[in-house]
Amino acid sequence: MSATMTALTPCPMFLDGKWIQPNISSTPVFNPSTGEVIAECPAGGAAEVNAAVESAHAAFPAWRDTPPMERARVFFKYRQLVEANFDRLCKCVSREHGKTLVEARGSIFRGIENIEYACGIPSLLMGDTLEIARGVDCETMNQPLGVCVGITPFNFPAMVPLWMFPVALACGNTFILKPSEKVPLTANILVELLQEAGLPKGVLNLVHGGRECVDTLLRHPKVKAISFVGSTPIAKYIYETGTQHGKRVQANGGAKNYIVIMPDADMPKTVEALSTAAFGCAGERCMAGSTALTVGAAADKLLPSLVEAARNIRVGPTDRTAQPDMGPVITAAHRDKVTSLVSGGEKEGAKVICDGRGVKIADAPKGFYVGATIVDHVVDGMNIAKEEVFGPVLNVMRMDDLNMAIELANRSNYGNGAAIFTQNGNAAREFKQRVKAGMVGINVGVPATMAMFPFTGWDESFYGDLHIQGREGVQFFTQQKVVSTRWFGGNVGDVWRK
Repeated sequence: MSATMTALTPCPMFLDGKWIQPNISSTPVFNPSTGEVIAECPAGGAAEVNAAVESAHAAFPAWRDTPPMERARVFFKYRQLVEANFDRLCKCVSREHGKTLVEARGSIFRGIENIEYACGIPSLLMGDTLEIARGVDCETMNQPLGVCVGITPFNFPAMVPLWMFPVALACGNTFILKPSEKVPLTANILVELLQEAGLPKGVLNLVHGGRECVDTLLRHPKVKAISFVGSTPIAKYIYETGTQHGKRVQANGGAKNYIVIMPDADMPKTVEALSTAAFGCAGERCMAGSTALTVGAAADKLLPSLVEAARNIRVGPTDRTAQPDMGPVITAAHRDKVTSLVSGGEKEGAKVICDGRGVKIADAPKGFYVGATIVDHVVDGMNIAKEEVFGPVLNVMRMDDLNMAIELANRSNYGNGAAIFTQNGNAAREFKQRVKAGMVGINVGVPATMAMFPFTGWDESFYGDLHIQGREGVQFFTQQKVVSTRWFGGNVGDVWRK
């Protein structure tokens, strides 16, 4: 292995209430800022998954029967512990993923919002009642499913797991978390803190691993539901395999998010928002604004300032006291994929007007860096226009009018997010009504939803029926029971006299 070895951070699994370091093969975990190996993630398989499922299955009856108020109290305590360990979590996210500390803080705040939402589970689980006929009452009850699974990606090591297990557990399910093998260390801290909050043994299990681990979870007969976030090809595979084996599945995939810039947009505010949308988190997020559709004269008004802003973005290691504006991408292989897509676009006729390829960091020469990159004159059909780059690259496509921009955006196979920057209410209304995307921003570059709203990707950005977060998340992790009741007998006075 060419990367420099450092003292490795332990990376155990959490099975049946115990931390276990299995004697099995492993994969390296890198600090992408330096290229150093910081841990070895165990490559769990069928044996580890079976142990986790059996533990969760055994713990389910008692946890299901725990009143929702008591389950909520665990998460009130958990929120306190996550806040007390906030800096520790931020540093871990930054170290194993490469986010700046500002980005890490933002992601963990969003995770805390999901814990807070789970604390409201007594109200969220309340059903309906109605007298449907003389002497006949009807009521609905929301009950847990059983053993549920979360398979999470590398790009948000804390936030995405917190999208899943707090609500699933608060609803009365037991849970198995399988984080990305690229970023397993933050997940370990999250589980450790929930154990400290008083979660009973077996209610939450943590397994590490790759394809074998995932396939075993997808096929296990005692697993009832799968929640996934990742790339579209894997999301489709998760959905098809899970549903074929009788699971309820929500699978969030990739995206190609379009941001329409109208000529009347507030250009300074648009430059600021577009820079954040395209280059924040090094572009490694499914809500990244990866393509700007400039309408009419908007390109000439926007691009000079946008290029200047992109060139001023400082790239560097995120594990230092002096923080950069943008950190590395996750691996050397991913860096090479991003730069290859940019080079391919250039060969097809696009023009690179801000070039972040080949950026060198003097004090971190082995880090996985790509600078902010803007590719102008991208046209429909180019590979860079079709592929999800998932890096700090902004495509610029020039449109004659709003209709052309909406039509191009709607030809995408994805449907995660879209945004428009304008001061014209009619243009904004037309866009929000017609654009094919689950989440829409109006003068908001990253229209990612809060914990109380669902994360509503469409088309190849999502496979399933009930989305992550919000009431849909509660519905996903519960099943509804409808009870109709009639009592026979004499009048009430006769009953009490007996």
